Amino acid sequence: MDVWKRLLVIFLVTLSCVGCDQGTKLLAAEHLPKFQMTSYLNDLLRVGYTENIGAFLGLGNNLSEQARFWFFVVLVGTFLLALLVYLISNAKQHLVPLIALSLVFSGGMSNFYDRVVNNGAVIDFLNIGIGSIRTGIFNVADIAIMFGVFLLIFAQSKHKPTV
Repeated sequence: MDVWKRLLVIFLVTLSCVGCDQGTKLLAAEHLPKFQMTSYLNDLLRVGYTENIGAFLGLGNNLSEQARFWFFVVLVGTFLLALLVYLISNAKQHLVPLIALSLVFSGGMSNFYDRVVNNGAVIDFLNIGIGSIRTGIFNVADIAIMFGVFLLIFAQSKHKPTV
């Protein structure tokens, strides 16, 4: 795929993902009760505003502020930059893996933006589960990252030769 087509795919995925994520985070910040979850659909879905200073499922919450900065801003920022360079420069990339990695990039970029403008915190507001079996609290960017990972695994399994 030529570079202009790759750039267009990356741009469209990133624009839609970051726009959707940041829009929902803005709505969450303006309209949801702070640090209190409200239950919907027979407690299948819980919605409420929280700020996560750690990573997925709160991993890293107990790190020092300096360690969180180096890990979640410097290291993640470097990873996102490297991923973008890879996405732009890899001419052999097929469409589905390009979309999958663009979802990972855009979700990561939106959460990275949160960390930079929110004193190291990411806004989360969704939780799903049944009874005591529940996910951590997450956001639309996390959904994009996870969907991108699953899509990439699916795409790789489709292209794997069977022995």
